[in-house]
Amino acid sequence: MVEGLARAEAAVADCLNAAVWALPGHDLVAALDTAHRLAQRLAALQLALVREVDGRGTARAQGASSTAVWLRGRLRLDGSAARRLVDLAGALDAGAPGVRAALVDGDITVEQARVIGETVQTVRTAVGAETADKAVGVLIGWAGQFDPTLLRKLGTRVLDQVAPELAEAAARAALEAEARRAGRDRHVTLSELRDGRLRLSGHLDAEAAGLLRAALDPLAAPSGPDDPRCPGQRRHDALADLCRLALRTGELPEHGGEPAQIVVTTSFDALARQLDAGTLDTGPQLTPETVRRLACDAAILPAVLGTSGQTLDVGRQRRLVTGPLRRALVLRDRGCAFPGCERPPRWCDAHHIHHWADGGHTSLTNSVLLCGHHHRHVHRGEWTVRLGGDGHPEFVPPAWLDPDQLPRRNQYHRRT
Repeated sequence: MVEGLARAEAAVADCLNAAVWALPGHDLVAALDTAHRLAQRLAALQLALVREVDGRGTARAQGASSTAVWLRGRLRLDGSAARRLVDLAGALDAGAPGVRAALVDGDITVEQARVIGETVQTVRTAVGAETADKAVGVLIGWAGQFDPTLLRKLGTRVLDQVAPELAEAAARAALEAEARRAGRDRHVTLSELRDGRLRLSGHLDAEAAGLLRAALDPLAAPSGPDDPRCPGQRRHDALADLCRLALRTGELPEHGGEPAQIVVTTSFDALARQLDAGTLDTGPQLTPETVRRLACDAAILPAVLGTSGQTLDVGRQRRLVTGPLRRALVLRDRGCAFPGCERPPRWCDAHHIHHWADGGHTSLTNSVLLCGHHHRHVHRGEWTVRLGGDGHPEFVPPAWLDPDQLPRRNQYHRRT
């Protein structure tokens, strides 16, 4: 298979070097149709490979928490696309074989295959496999005429075609299945951009959507007839106001022994003289104006830094021993320190490099931030954790993964 794919890749590369502008009109359209059909067939092959990778547990063996997380790093996908790829691979493997065959033949697209697979599963649950098999043929036929959005709408009435006597009962089952699917697919993704901003995306179920609108709409209303903000900007500001209100309640759960809060690092002189930017505990920098505005309603904690930036001492706001140490870890590691992990400090535990039960000290030089998954992964003992010469953590992989056992670091959280 690998050799065949290599030959196919070389053939595609030759086509890419061809002069597309020189093609006659009918050849241009024919080439586009063929390229599209080939893309669907390659998608079918990719899904089969993803399903096999998932079934073998390859991702977890290499330290990832799931196949979707592994694909995100391996194929440089965003989290939502990686999850959808794994889900569709499983659905095609477990569903009606006719759907995969249509994708392999290039008769339907990947998104149409997703819609058909979900619709057929609903029909199978409601009225059985025999009727579901009939629905496959009808839906594949419709896919030759309709895009995925229209196909999904038509799919709600597919039983009118294949089993009209069961359509009413199935409609109720479909509504219930849609509610279950909405619950399964609910997620919110925060994607960090280069300049420290976040791209917010996701899917809310009906209840969460109602709650969000009820909370946002009053805050997102124009402040007056001269409000220059567009609706999207007003919703953005309303979401920030909603977060401020939640933080002020004092009812949010603690994180690592600390109250829910944002942490901004700057020098006292710079803060007083309005000269320098500040840095959030998640990495992005803030303007001096923003830092001073936040400082108006915040506790100021002293932090003593060494010449190379290591945290030597952190002032205490609470009498908990874990509080100052955790703030020091956040300043140093800025999130899960395991190579390739993007999880922020609030999702992390403080791990003892030399285990506390074995006599290790609770100190900055014996601690590292790890998310829950990588904390468990490191405790299995295959990876070795240590501090490098510059005081930052590095991880030595097991010999089966890297025979040279070269130390690795998480470059995601590092800022130059």
